[in-house]
Amino acid sequence: MNTGPTLRMLDRADKEVMALTRADKGAVYEFMHKFRHNPDNPGLKLKTLAGDTRLMSARVTRDYRALLLHIAARDYLLVAVRHRSEVYDDLSRYAYRINRVTGGIEVVDLEPVGDSIVGRVVPPEESPRPLFTDYTDAQLLELGVAEPLLPQIRALTTEAELLELLDRAPQLTTDVLFALYDGTRYEQVLEQVTKPVRADEPVDPEDYARAAERPATQVTSDDEALQAVLGDPFNRWQIFLHPTQRKLVERAYTGPARVGGGPGTGKTIVALHRVAHLARHLPPGSDKPILLTTFNRNLAADLRTRLTALGGQELTARVDIVNIDRLANRVVAEAKAGGGRRVVDDNQVPVLWAEFLVETAETGWDAEFLAAEWTQVILGQVLNSRTEYFKARRPNRGRSLTRVERDRIWQLTERFTTWLDGRGIWTWRQVAQRAARLEMDRTAPHAGEGSSGGFHRPRYRHVVVDEAQDLSAAHWKMLRAMVAAGPDDMFLTGDTHQRIYDNHVTLGSLGVNIRGRSSRLTLSYRTTRQILADALELMTGEVYDDLDGGAEDLAGYRSLLRGARPIFRGAGTWAEERELIVEQLNSWGSPTDGSVAICVPTRELANEVTARLVAEDISAVEIGADGPRRSDGVHVGTMHRFKGLEYQRMIIGGVSDGLVPRQAMSQYRDRDPKRYQRERQRDRSLLFVAATRARDELAVFWHGTPSPFLTSRLVQRPLP
Repeated sequence: MNTGPTLRMLDRADKEVMALTRADKGAVYEFMHKFRHNPDNPGLKLKTLAGDTRLMSARVTRDYRALLLHIAARDYLLVAVRHRSEVYDDLSRYAYRINRVTGGIEVVDLEPVGDSIVGRVVPPEESPRPLFTDYTDAQLLELGVAEPLLPQIRALTTEAELLELLDRAPQLTTDVLFALYDGTRYEQVLEQVTKPVRADEPVDPEDYARAAERPATQVTSDDEALQAVLGDPFNRWQIFLHPTQRKLVERAYTGPARVGGGPGTGKTIVALHRVAHLARHLPPGSDKPILLTTFNRNLAADLRTRLTALGGQELTARVDIVNIDRLANRVVAEAKAGGGRRVVDDNQVPVLWAEFLVETAETGWDAEFLAAEWTQVILGQVLNSRTEYFKARRPNRGRSLTRVERDRIWQLTERFTTWLDGRGIWTWRQVAQRAARLEMDRTAPHAGEGSSGGFHRPRYRHVVVDEAQDLSAAHWKMLRAMVAAGPDDMFLTGDTHQRIYDNHVTLGSLGVNIRGRSSRLTLSYRTTRQILADALELMTGEVYDDLDGGAEDLAGYRSLLRGARPIFRGAGTWAEERELIVEQLNSWGSPTDGSVAICVPTRELANEVTARLVAEDISAVEIGADGPRRSDGVHVGTMHRFKGLEYQRMIIGGVSDGLVPRQAMSQYRDRDPKRYQRERQRDRSLLFVAATRARDELAVFWHGTPSPFLTSRLVQRPLP
């Protein structure tokens, strides 16, 4: 039996660890391993600091020391790794406490900001206004700000001083002060930042053992997780969750739950950790009782890689990770309901309808309208009869239909389906509709009455969906039938501001009731504040739904990262714009390590950009349906291809009127205003998705007239 001490590492310590050399990172791992085996090892030189019985130091290497918090008799917490001079030169520099709001342990670095701003004497006529003078100490403490930092917070007068302080501050203090500094109202900060991480029970400020177990004290303890932290920043991202995210991951829900949030807020990471949490609490015996699915094929493959890195092969083996269309195809193939037909992509549906109308000499209907009616209403809602179609609601379809018109459309769709059968083809929408019907019939209560197959239980105990905004109604009906309604049945993550496919659903009408179980993440971990501000400006004037009949916005969405201001430049012609793209790449040092990407609206423009790069002897790598063909080079693709990807630097080209948004949609402006608005919103979402793929730097170019999505402030911005 192992009777050694417990040693865990506080997540804030990873800042110090990540700054070390590879050899010193390994030394931290070796230190923790030795400490767990024998903390009394003389070589570790464990000692109490400044006469305090809790805060201790131990030797990692000749130059580095570990700061440890002694929580209980055999329980220690590694809170920092610092140079020995920093530990011993100023023993009063560190304060530790239990946050009275979150109940988590905080270790605060009290090093003065800048030129020792506390106590600084400045003539009244030169004294700038303190940043947080509008808030009382009591208000700041109610928001969860670390109390030992209040004197320094009161003295802050510039953004530079704020950034210097928050680089060392506890996470909640950082979140709160940045939100207030960005102009978020006190009540909103209390609701959006503090409330999600508030402890569920009264906090005892002296009970460190209990505090160490709370989600707010983010720690890792096992060697495998620690090695991942020390070896790979991406794995570190997967292991450590923000307290807000951890609460969502580990909460017990009474039914379907949804987590929303803007790009880079960690929704996919939350989904992955939710899967891992559910898997660890599964009863033994079942094969793959958890489904993890998404719309994008490339993202589905990425989810498998990430989950394996997070939980290992044993955990991944208990999860069915599959793209939603392939899941539907599997259901159809299992029932031998495909009839050997070849599946064609849904973007071919309008073309097929146009061919059908020509061959059958039907002139009274528009192919685009019929294609949308068939895919979104008839197939999307899994309607099986004319009677069902007569009763069906047609949200977001714009033009209303009489009973006679519905009857005629139903007849045409039946003939069209027969026409497709004759060609030996069907569409992914048809596959989804057929799979939904098969799965609904399979688990229906009457399935066991006189049927040869008998009653079948739902396939899964839990269903987790990433990028939920991209799924169709048929997909949701299939998923609803695949898991029994009840606690923790469905967990969804997504953002309707990133909806780039024409799937608009109301989940409640499909049996997925998320009312009262919706949460939102507001802190972006991917992109800088400068890029985020401009990306949000691109969304000006649009209203987005919340997947359940309500509206959703990006209020409070923010970033703690800082970087260069995005570049916006126009050119007279497309040829001149391509020269701007090459010029921008050269200004970035022409990196070809896969850290830079170029995004354009159409495949033709992508081909021409690629040709221009090749002429400059720059390696260009196409982004296909399954992601980049290689990891090196400069990645080039259309906006649709960038969903789920991220890059250090991004160039978005061709952001011109007629390209963004597409000129083709203008035909709907008068004859179908609702469809026009929906198509325009989708193109705006595409631009938003593209802009938020950039982590550090963004350049946006156009030729001719700039896109109407670019505000005058962005278009007229002077070059840096």
